[in-house]
Amino acid sequence: MIRSLWTAASGMAAQKLNMDVIANNLANVNTSGFKKSRADFEDLLYQNLRAPGAATASGGQIPTGIQVGMGTKPTSVQKIFSQGDYVQTKNDLDLAIEGKGFFKVLSNGEEVYVRSGSFKVDSEGYICTPDGDRLQPEFAIPADTVNFTVDSGGNMVAMDAGGNELASAQLTLYSFSNPSGLLSIGGNRFQTSLASGDPVEGNPGVDGMGTVSQGYLEMSNVDVVEEMVNMITSQRAYEISSKAIKAADEMLQMANNIRR
Repeated sequence: MIRSLWTAASGMAAQKLNMDVIANNLANVNTSGFKKSRADFEDLLYQNLRAPGAATASGGQIPTGIQVGMGTKPTSVQKIFSQGDYVQTKNDLDLAIEGKGFFKVLSNGEEVYVRSGSFKVDSEGYICTPDGDRLQPEFAIPADTVNFTVDSGGNMVAMDAGGNELASAQLTLYSFSNPSGLLSIGGNRFQTSLASGDPVEGNPGVDGMGTVSQGYLEMSNVDVVEEMVNMITSQRAYEISSKAIKAADEMLQMANNIRR
C-alpha cells in the first residue's frame, strides 16, 4: 500500500513539471522566433514479484509474471523546432528564415544563435538584436543609406538616393545536426552543447539551408488550442494521481482500524 502512495506522488510531480512547460509555451505565444517545448517521461523501475517465463513446479512456464511499476519520472524537456507562422512587417531590418538555420550574434564575447530576426541598428550603424548583440558577420549600414535590401540568398546591400551601392555583405546561416540539443539561455538565444554538435555554416538557400525573407518575422510555433488541450489533460492526470493517494490513504486507515 505504501508503494502506491509513492507511485501516485511521482505522477503528481511529473504533471507539475509538465504544467510548467505548458505554461512557458503559452506565455511565449507572441514571442517572435520562440520554439515550444515538450516534456518527455518514462516509467520507473519495476518490482518483479514473479518473473515472466519462470518454470513452474509442474514443468510448465509462467506466461506473464507479476511486475509492479514504481511510477514515472521526467527524462527530457526538448525544444520542437517546427516552423512558425510568418507575419509581414514591411520593416527592412526584420528578417525571417524559411527553413532550417539560425542567425549568429555576438553576446558578451560569446557566439550565440537566434531564430528571431527582429534586428535593429546601433549608434555605429551595425545590425544588432534588441539587446544590442551584433549580427555576425558584422555589417554597418552607412548613415546616408536610403535603401537597404536583403535578398533570399542573404546578400545585404545598402544604397544611397541615387541607387549607388554604399556597402554590401553576405549573410550566413548556421545549422546543427541536433538543434534540440542546443542550450536555451533566454532572450531567444541558444548556445551550442555537446549534444547539439558543432555549427555548420552556409549561405541561405545552399545545401539545404533555409532562405531569408526581408520584411517578415517568424512568430512562435506554439499552437494555443493544442497547449490548452495538453493543459487540461495534465490537470486531470494530476487530479487522478491525487485521488489515488487519497484512496491508498483510506485503505491504510481501514487496515489501521481493524483492531478497534
